[in-house]
Amino acid sequence: MDNRSEVREFLTSRRAKITPQQAGLPAQTGNRRVKGLRREEVALLAGVSAEYYARLERGNLSGVSETVIDALARALQLDEAERAHLDDLAHTANTTRRAPRRRTPHPIRPSLQHLLDAMTEAPAFIRNGRLDILAANRLGRALYAPVFADPARPVNLARYEFLNPGAADFLPQLESQAAGAVALLRTEAGRDPYNRDLTDLIGELSTRSEKFRTLWAAHDVRLHQTGVKRFHHPAVGELALPFEAMPIPTEPGLTLTALSAEPGTPAHDSLQLLASWAATVDRDNEDNQPDTATTDNEHSA
Repeated sequence: MDNRSEVREFLTSRRAKITPQQAGLPAQTGNRRVKGLRREEVALLAGVSAEYYARLERGNLSGVSETVIDALARALQLDEAERAHLDDLAHTANTTRRAPRRRTPHPIRPSLQHLLDAMTEAPAFIRNGRLDILAANRLGRALYAPVFADPARPVNLARYEFLNPGAADFLPQLESQAAGAVALLRTEAGRDPYNRDLTDLIGELSTRSEKFRTLWAAHDVRLHQTGVKRFHHPAVGELALPFEAMPIPTEPGLTLTALSAEPGTPAHDSLQLLASWAATVDRDNEDNQPDTATTDNEHSA
């Protein structure tokens, strides 16, 4: 992705979200021809010249100081995720451009899978910044069974939400979850702009989904740390589960997400029912596996 256009569109979109009143500027009479703040108003709030801010908004963050980034963040009232995204864009602008590259897939370390498997009462999975699910425990696979059933590989939350026709049935809050997925992908694109796999996914979704294109154009970013996820599971019905999303310090770019329910609540009862359903499915799958010993004996007979 082109850093200059990313910077230009991000700053423009943030400027459009703030009214003069929100910025503490004097009210003005007459019609305003721009949505939100004018460039010169942002420059005034940031303590820089209008010419210098115009250069920044044209996408040129080369050589920009941390002090100026701080001033822009205050003037545009950026939240934590937006400020981090601006830092990422500035970092890219001030480093040597690299050719897009693919990430070599590598398996999750066994110790991480063991950690997931030890979480027997909480659905849990590990994803990367592209929203590929790289590993899950049994409850995690059971909870996200419709996502794992999608034939596209790797298993990807964003692709499922935008391209699978069954997503609206499984995810009652699909609109907000899809918007969140786009914000996470936009955040990752700022952090890792030369990731060819990420760029390919964004291109695929942009080509195939008008909704994705609209949300992507908004340049929203988000930190995904805690909240409640809602599901309409085909086996156990409605589920509302609090979640925690935790970056894995030893595996930069990977996040462990765990969901839970307070004991004694309907959600906890549904989670226990899900665990029973998952155990039944696993037993059925084991029963349907061919008996290799018998097969070998038959072949030798």
